[in-house]
Amino acid sequence: MALSKKFIDKMEKSLLAIKREIIDELVGSSKEFEEMVTDLSPKDLADIASDDIDRKMLEAKGQTLLKRMKLIDAAIARIKQGKYGLCAKCGKPIGEKRLEAIPYVLQCIECKEADEKRAR
Repeated sequence: MALSKKFIDKMEKSLLAIKREIIDELVGSSKEFEEMVTDLSPKDLADIASDDIDRKMLEAKGQTLLKRMKLIDAAIARIKQGKYGLCAKCGKPIGEKRLEAIPYVLQCIECKEADEKRAR
């Protein structure tokens, strides 16, 4: 069953809102990272180790957010191409509830579960 224009418009707004949140979070993380790097006050080894862990966590968080943003951009592109809501693997429609839960999802639940079983 094809998705309605109303539903697709709703999902596009949702995708754009999520993208805005990610951008805001990346900007905030960037400021936090900059503050950590520029803080040159004398520190003991525990502080240095803690700052290193904080930096690594921020970098990992940034990578995760950037990956999610690429998925969102791809979903927006699929909307423009008229392919949004179709499984990238089998081409069948992805359920509206799944799209509402993860608006940038690429696969239907059946294909995703099959991939996960093979990965085990």
